[in-house]
Amino acid sequence: MQPAHTMFYRLFNLLSISPSREAPTEEISETTPTSRTKEADDYDYGGRLEAIRHKEYPQLYNASSQLKTVFLDHAGSTLYAASHIRAQAEEMLTTIPANPHSNHPGSQWTRDKIEQVRDRLLGFFGTTSRDYALVFTANATAAIRLAGELTPMSKDGTFCYTSAAHTSVVGLRGIAAELGAIVRPVEFDDLDDIIQPEHTNGVGLVAYPTQCNFSGERFPWDVADKVASRFPVHADAIGSKEGGGHPPWWVLVDAAAYASSSPLNLGALRTGPDFVAVSMYKIFGAPTGVGALLVRRSSIPFLRPKRFFGGGTVHMLSFDRMWQEFRAEIEARLEDGTVNFQAIASLHHALDAHARNFGSMTLVKQHTASITQYALSSLSGLNHDNGRSLCTIYGHCSAECGPTVALNLKDVNGSFIGYIEVERLAVMAGIAMRTGRFCNPGAARRWLDLTTPDLIRYASLGYACGDDNDVIAGKPVGAIRISFGAMTSCEDVDKFAAFLIRHFHNYTCAQESTKVSSIRSASEEASIMKCTSPDKSLSASLQVKVDQIVVYPIKSCHGWSVPRDTPWEITPSGLKYDRSFVIMRENSSAPMQQKRYPRMALIRPRLVDKQLVLDAPDHESLVVSLDPAMLCLETTQSMVCGSHMQTYRVLSNEISNWLTSVLAVECYLACDPRLLLPPAIDAYLPPSPPSSLTESAALTRPLPSTMSRTAKRSEMSFANESQILLVTHESAQRVSDWIAEEQDSDDAISVIRKSFGPLQYRPNIVVRSSLRGIGSTREIEPFEEFRWTDVKIGNLRLQVSGPCRRCQMIAIDQESAKSLKEPYSTLARKMRVDGKVVFGIYLDIIDGATSFTRTASANTIQSGMLIDISL
Repeated sequence: MQPAHTMFYRLFNLLSISPSREAPTEEISETTPTSRTKEADDYDYGGRLEAIRHKEYPQLYNASSQLKTVFLDHAGSTLYAASHIRAQAEEMLTTIPANPHSNHPGSQWTRDKIEQVRDRLLGFFGTTSRDYALVFTANATAAIRLAGELTPMSKDGTFCYTSAAHTSVVGLRGIAAELGAIVRPVEFDDLDDIIQPEHTNGVGLVAYPTQCNFSGERFPWDVADKVASRFPVHADAIGSKEGGGHPPWWVLVDAAAYASSSPLNLGALRTGPDFVAVSMYKIFGAPTGVGALLVRRSSIPFLRPKRFFGGGTVHMLSFDRMWQEFRAEIEARLEDGTVNFQAIASLHHALDAHARNFGSMTLVKQHTASITQYALSSLSGLNHDNGRSLCTIYGHCSAECGPTVALNLKDVNGSFIGYIEVERLAVMAGIAMRTGRFCNPGAARRWLDLTTPDLIRYASLGYACGDDNDVIAGKPVGAIRISFGAMTSCEDVDKFAAFLIRHFHNYTCAQESTKVSSIRSASEEASIMKCTSPDKSLSASLQVKVDQIVVYPIKSCHGWSVPRDTPWEITPSGLKYDRSFVIMRENSSAPMQQKRYPRMALIRPRLVDKQLVLDAPDHESLVVSLDPAMLCLETTQSMVCGSHMQTYRVLSNEISNWLTSVLAVECYLACDPRLLLPPAIDAYLPPSPPSSLTESAALTRPLPSTMSRTAKRSEMSFANESQILLVTHESAQRVSDWIAEEQDSDDAISVIRKSFGPLQYRPNIVVRSSLRGIGSTREIEPFEEFRWTDVKIGNLRLQVSGPCRRCQMIAIDQESAKSLKEPYSTLARKMRVDGKVVFGIYLDIIDGATSFTRTASANTIQSGMLIDISL
């Protein structure tokens, strides 16, 4: 690996620095050669980083010792060291850690280990048991909640939390409101005035992070010291302005993000916070399920009495009277039940590995600061050829910041690029990062200008955190976050920057719905734009041949190809039986999807004699009746693309057990019986209560002559966006050619051409050129389907309602269920419409619907038939 100072010089020579910042707009000044050399000295632990990464973090590399994962999500959880895990495993195999509440040797060993770890962690955080008690919790969130429950807030007091607070801190407002305290969200800079004696009433709590988990912005530790200096205490008059046993303001610091890369040094503070919350896996990578609340010893006598107590927290209690005596030690009093003793004991090995690899948290802070500056310089210098910045970085202006960088991307015109597409491509490229709002509503409001009315309106429209809606009305509703840890290298940053250049340099978010953008080759762009833009040289109509028809009886499972000699009915909901069933998890309203559960591709349905037959590797075939009268059904609800759907659970242990065995998760089958056999099904269905959530609760559905994209969910099956998906053989072949062009060997090219045919895109209808039609016949141009307006199948006319937005599901091998990079990665670089990766077109029924009946089959399609296309 190149020395850090060489990388800095290379960066500044190759990239023009023109940072893009959201308000405040101060730019990062260009680093001088002298300061760059100093940063290089702080980098990589004296040249040991590369050896540390290969020895202690083999999970980053493949069998050939090549980097396979660029891990940039350390703010979520950092990586655990191999020596830590091996030492823990060896200890577990040679000792018997036992419940510390017992008294045999294994229990004594566990008690000793817990106390030793407690003392070591106090030292790690720069304090001792004389000044702080360390209480183990399930995580940092549990520590924050415990602090809120212990704070004696009064009815005339105030709970203040700052705009950079994590959701877990904001969540304390429920506790404060129950106690009658005023809830007041504030900016950190306002705290100095709020905690003035003349502005203080009652007993309140100030809660804030020392590092924002959204932007990395850091905040001082001196709030508790200011409180102590303004409210000198003495032995009486607790909580008064004049002084008392404890000041009227309590201070909680969320240090989970800060402590992962910087020393706490609590002993260096003149007056430390009453509470400090930390998380172990954010510092050491493992164990999960262990956090800690540090409680200042001098505050313990004034804590709010506990309401709940569990095993181990009392030394005596009465069964039939409201009498109990808590243990004297605050740790035992607050650690309800049996702590996670095996995980806590493993922290010995985590501390050892951390010290052996990185020396101290001071060195980690220096290293991550160096990496952060390198990343900021790199990303700030990424410009489109017209000079516009590719990256808009939030924060990192003048205040001290931690090793977290939040950003969004902009195209050549300054329009935001959706972060969901960036994340999907990053997954394909082996880059681990995070997108969204990062459980930080205040920071999202500040940096993304997301107001409360905005969020309420979005929620009313069905948008939710974690869905695919990333840019609404031109404004991002989340961001990309990359974060660095003790073992991050400049190579990680370089690969991330190269990824952005490869996929988004000179990229345009098209404004016209038919424009395809981000085409690397000028000739390719000209060819595709010819097919996606008006072209008077092409005839206004065309006949094409149906090559394949595919039905997906169970949403997200393998498809079933209709035999070529079998005509297949088109119903008001699409192809007959298409997505009539879904697989649901217990206590979830969202159908399972293959992109999250790839093994769904292994479930292969067949339609035989009005029955659905399911096959899967190493399982006997399962038969499911398609007659609702033969199914035991129970009404439930499901959500498809934000819309509520009336759904019926199939009550069958045999079916549920079979699906659970194949998918290795507890699940069951559900259906929409209206999509199945009988013409009149009301008699077979259990009664369902009226619901305001769906218009499809009625069991009879109207058959309108027209349909709209915004009001047709009740006319659809469980398909996401449209009734029918059509792809062309020619477009699939062009994508296969693109992928093959990047291969090194003939064998690889041959495999590519066989692997990425039209069925990889999960279509309902595959068409190809026909030169034997009665009307206009010619070769289909690749991607010209984006220009089609109507498709006529027999007497039925279907409207092309738009391109199909693609996700990682098309990068799952439908035969093996293994995740692949292609064809999604190539499509993402070559085929985008309005900033979204697309392939194939949606078809919606626009007339002829009055000819549909439950028994008629006049509207059919068959392989080999010719269909008419309007351009």
